[in-house]
Amino acid sequence: MRYLRLKKKKDLIKVLKAGKRAHCRSLTVVYFPSDAVRMAVCVGKKYGKSVKRNRIKRLLREAFRTTEGSVFPACSFLLIPKEAEEYSYDVFRRDLTCILKREKLLEDKGSVAHKGQPEVSEKNGL
Repeated sequence: MRYLRLKKKKDLIKVLKAGKRAHCRSLTVVYFPSDAVRMAVCVGKKYGKSVKRNRIKRLLREAFRTTEGSVFPACSFLLIPKEAEEYSYDVFRRDLTCILKREKLLEDKGSVAHKGQPEVSEKNGL
């Protein structure tokens, strides 16, 4: 599943005003229920020159791309990094996964069957 990008100013403002915020060490995530998984990254000039800002955006997009396949229900996300000396993909991915689990936005593949999906029992070998 490929996520969509939030590009319009009115969509970003809607997520910022009506969305819920979740914080972690390196990241703040603002999310709002929507019809599809959408994402935007907000990195201002206080983070450094354009090379550094673009690297932060690439790291955040990749961290989100690797976890977005298991997001349930669909939401619009706004990712805002916190200022730091160095930024790492591993730190962003760990914190993003932590936030999504804490907010119960990650689909638990093993324990709960969702809408119309029957649970598979190991006794029957199905």
